[in-house]
Amino acid sequence: MDRLSGKLLVAAPALLDPNFARSVVAIADHDEEGAIGLVLNRPTDALVADAVPGLGGLAECDSHLFIGGPVKPDAAILVAEIDPEGEALPVVDGIGIVRGDLGPVDLDRLAGRGRVYAGHAGWGPGQLEDEIEREDWIVAPARGTDLLSEDPDGLWSAILTRLGGRFRLVATMPLDPSLN
Repeated sequence: MDRLSGKLLVAAPALLDPNFARSVVAIADHDEEGAIGLVLNRPTDALVADAVPGLGGLAECDSHLFIGGPVKPDAAILVAEIDPEGEALPVVDGIGIVRGDLGPVDLDRLAGRGRVYAGHAGWGPGQLEDEIEREDWIVAPARGTDLLSEDPDGLWSAILTRLGGRFRLVATMPLDPSLN
């Protein structure tokens, strides 16, 4: 399978795991060792300033914390517009994961508009490939605007609609198909 770094995984309607149901995951890195990604559409009511005081002062950072996935939920990850020459893991279109050991001055210098995630999603060797083969995930191209979407609650439907065809119909399915 081709590397999925910089792609989106859109949860298929049949994927009912509460960590991933109707989720959109940006894959930051994927190789033979596994994959790491962030769930993009799980905002919380928690404020970044309360949960991660060191990041709460970033002027262009969303005020609410997002759940990035079930792995290491106590670890904060900053996704932001990045300086291409900076110290970050690029994901797509000038958006990337900023190193966690940078101080406030470096963060302000290297990162623009951003969002803070608690935890991440992770897969071991071959695990993600198996889930895609089982059709748990729909692979989609990513855009930088997806990673910092202004409508995270509508992102699942928006990505499927953008894919068109049969996916446009899937985008309109209710959470409980028996209500259709």
